[in-house]
Amino acid sequence: MADVPLSPTRSAAAKAGGASAWTRLQTNRNWLGLWFMLPAAGFLILFLAYPLGLGVWLSFTDSRIGRPGEFIGFENYAWLWGDDVFWLSVFNTLLYTTVASVLKFAIGLYLALLLNRHMRFKAIIRAVVLIPFIVPTVLSAVAFWWIFDTQFSIITWMLQGLGLIDHQINWLGDSTMARASVIFANIWRGVPFIAITLLAGLQTVPGSLYEAATIDGATRWQLFRFITYPLLTPIIAVVMTFSVLFTFTDFQLIWVLTRGGPFNATHLMATLSYQRAILGGNLGEGAAIATAMIPFLLAAIMFSWFGLQRRKWQSGGSDD
Repeated sequence: MADVPLSPTRSAAAKAGGASAWTRLQTNRNWLGLWFMLPAAGFLILFLAYPLGLGVWLSFTDSRIGRPGEFIGFENYAWLWGDDVFWLSVFNTLLYTTVASVLKFAIGLYLALLLNRHMRFKAIIRAVVLIPFIVPTVLSAVAFWWIFDTQFSIITWMLQGLGLIDHQINWLGDSTMARASVIFANIWRGVPFIAITLLAGLQTVPGSLYEAATIDGATRWQLFRFITYPLLTPIIAVVMTFSVLFTFTDFQLIWVLTRGGPFNATHLMATLSYQRAILGGNLGEGAAIATAMIPFLLAAIMFSWFGLQRRKWQSGGSDD
């Protein structure tokens, strides 16, 4: 049967409906937000989602530098399961992340509470606190490489001058000392980010709450426990999520200071992945190590997410 042409009235109505839909698409606030998000989404897909997907795919292949490779399934993961160096890097990563994140949070919170008080030259002190975070990571690592040098370490020189030791300390040559040294360097660099972020959160806490609690006889600990900490919880969850992610995936600091040594004692999953994939040429194995980091990162994000959900009442929602 031949198509029945639309009547002029129905055709005009269809055009009007189409124009109306396009107009709504252009003017609706929800759709307008989508248009503004599209460029950012494009960058995220191009520079984050695509490399992530490619890395996961490479972890299932035997790709090497200069050779595409073939699909081999879980062979790379099976190999890593029996690799002692890989499990040592997992242990080092968890130890490094846990100790550094806890100490950074404790020191950062203390600095934030200190800088939130009324004191002279507070603006200058805040600027000075930010310096470790502003300095490029590689430059910081080179500075610490000199500080922890076996022969020229200023720390060793000071301890010898005070008469506390009478020998050189092999800061980066001993496994335990090397782990402690890289953790110290990471703490020095990461504390300013946490301190300034928490300080910004403290600025939003109403002073009237402290005044009312003080009148009721609350101590400083009670003020912190029942006012400061609950109101800072959402900010703490966000800042600690970023801190854990940055620390877990740290590469530059470790690579410049120790390159994973001595005897793989400071190898993190990120540095081991780089060593196996780029220096060793085994892209598939290196991608498998990097992919193995994803469950740990997702766990950290989910922990922070549920922590935020429990504090929804602070923004007017229900406390589920």
